[in-house]
Amino acid sequence: MLLPGTGSDEVFVRAVFAGPLRALGVPLIAPPPPPGAALADGYLAILDALADEHGELLVGGISFGAHLAAEWAVRNPGRCGGLLAALPAWNGAPGRAPASLAATLSADLVAESGVDAALAHTAGSPGWLRAELDRAWRRHGDGLAASLRVAASRPAPALAELARLAVPAGIGTCTDDPIHPTKVASEWAGALPRAALGETTLTALGADRESLGRATLLAFLRALRKP
Repeated sequence: MLLPGTGSDEVFVRAVFAGPLRALGVPLIAPPPPPGAALADGYLAILDALADEHGELLVGGISFGAHLAAEWAVRNPGRCGGLLAALPAWNGAPGRAPASLAATLSADLVAESGVDAALAHTAGSPGWLRAELDRAWRRHGDGLAASLRVAASRPAPALAELARLAVPAGIGTCTDDPIHPTKVASEWAGALPRAALGETTLTALGADRESLGRATLLAFLRALRKP
């Protein structure tokens, strides 16, 4: 099961991961985001229910979705068969991590001025990203600001917690992404005992959504070879 990032949705997750996973014969489960403040706990409950039904899970996600998947894996190491973490944004408490600050600012704009005004502030972003945000933010509806605040404030697993998770893990990063620094992805890959790092760029992601999924999955395949 793969989870979307802050303010994103399962449509983007499918665009990134469905093709690469299909090439390996792995089905993708990507449910829509639980509404508003239920975002994190709702996704964790879905993961619990899926593990109860199917047993061991391959889990992961993009940005905040990667954080939640890793959080669940740390709590449930016996039910996690592997981790696909694309664009992790921080370790432990968010502090002043760029992704956390951006989500808080977006939440404030949405709450004070509405989604149209908040989207207007993305005018300097690449066209593909503006289109993704326009679709996903509107789909979140009235719960958007609350879900952004949940993502901005929730701690990610600390590096010491990741160090106890001995499942194969592919970590994906865009080396030109200031919101999801490659330094953080490298720290995750260095802390996890059986992890590898895969790299692409935001430029490549804009032209081909699957580039991030491929980078993350290729890293996972390398991790599988680690003892």
